[in-house]
Amino acid sequence: MNATLHAARAGLRRGLIELRQSLTTTQEILGYVFPTAIFVAVLYFMRNATVPGTTFSLGSVTLPSLLGMGVAFSGVATIAQQLTVEREDGTLLRAKATPHGMVGYLIGKIVLIAATTIVGLVIQLVAGLLIIDGLVLTSASAWFTLAWVLVIGLVATMPIGAVLGSLFDDPRTLGFMMLLVMGLAAISGIFYPITALPGWLQVVGQIFPMYWLGLGMRSALLPAEMAAVEIGGSWRHAETLTVLGLWAVVGLIVAPIVLRRMARRESGSAVERRRQKALQRAPF
Repeated sequence: MNATLHAARAGLRRGLIELRQSLTTTQEILGYVFPTAIFVAVLYFMRNATVPGTTFSLGSVTLPSLLGMGVAFSGVATIAQQLTVEREDGTLLRAKATPHGMVGYLIGKIVLIAATTIVGLVIQLVAGLLIIDGLVLTSASAWFTLAWVLVIGLVATMPIGAVLGSLFDDPRTLGFMMLLVMGLAAISGIFYPITALPGWLQVVGQIFPMYWLGLGMRSALLPAEMAAVEIGGSWRHAETLTVLGLWAVVGLIVAPIVLRRMARRESGSAVERRRQKALQRAPF
């Protein structure tokens, strides 16, 4: 059997094993429940608010936007966090020491993060549909839009997370990245229509994938007339596909280069040095 194919199959098995562990571990299950609880609380407090200039529920607009933010957050933050933590505990070094181990490792992470993102999205979507009216997800085209936005969104964001995880070797620095992600959410039309922001912030927000993920989710879940509150008065599917596609292409080119350079720097001494730093930070 081709060695790379064997590594890919091993990575698939690894990802499925980690997924099973994730879905059967109390701490991991709470990781699904807690964000959903926050998600439902946000929608509950928005239940009586309306989109400016319309009688349409602001919560109905926020639901798909939050789903888009969740995909972006999972793709960027989760893989960055796991890479950073597993560099520190030596998992990445062990993968590097195995023939084609990095291929299997990365495929395993892709499978795990894609699957957990879909699980989280389904839970939040079902919860949202139970408390919010006005959503439209009854046609084949709506489901198709939801599917392609989810897939290309993950492909666009996971390489970003892999690059960030390669650049940071201290898990504490991930807090700064979380602040950046939340800052992007504030200017990406997640909690309020982006058209209400100053023009220059609208431009900045449209550079990054989070806005387009939110827009794509809204186009799948909201009635066609709600496109009137968006930039240009349309769902801009072509632009969504183009921007997310560009991020995906650039990420798939850059991420393997950065990951290879990061893997070459991994050594037993580097892991031990990070371990000693972690012990020094630990409270006694």
